[in-house]
Amino acid sequence: MILPSNEQWMRRALACAVRGGQAGEVPVGAVLVGADGTFLGEGFNQPILCHDPSAHAEIMALRQAGELCQNYRFPGATLYVTLEPCTMCVGAMIHARLAKVVFAAREPRAGSLVSARSLLDSGFYNHRFEVEEGLCAEESSRMLRAFFRQRRLSAQKQMEEQLSVMVLGKHDKAD
Repeated sequence: MILPSNEQWMRRALACAVRGGQAGEVPVGAVLVGADGTFLGEGFNQPILCHDPSAHAEIMALRQAGELCQNYRFPGATLYVTLEPCTMCVGAMIHARLAKVVFAAREPRAGSLVSARSLLDSGFYNHRFEVEEGLCAEESSRMLRAFFRQRRLSAQKQMEEQLSVMVLGKHDKAD
């Protein structure tokens, strides 16, 4: 049996990110793969859909894997994620005892592995994992930029419509 490569797993994470973006969520996807190369779980950002601030892609993948494996620890597992994880997600990864995290794009404001902070280098966690970055980074970055560009355009259009209603009145809108 031929096992999928790192790039194939990251492409699956990118596909999850697309699903999140289509649902109106920030397009981030994650896939968890066991030490033996088997699929364990996947997820995409869905805090809005789930009304749950912890429903990040990484957490959703860990939750799905937990259900599948009936365990909360995944020694030897690798998590593929399209954006550098935040502090909350890094904490969950430490508790899950992952062996490796592969992320695509850096997150300069909230990235907690290499960008804004390097939590694993803080010296007070009881577990460390390997970190690899940059796999499919351009695709992930392009998807995120497009999402936020569209969100800004939608917000601008909505503001213009609201101003038009305020200035012209509800029934006297000019075309």
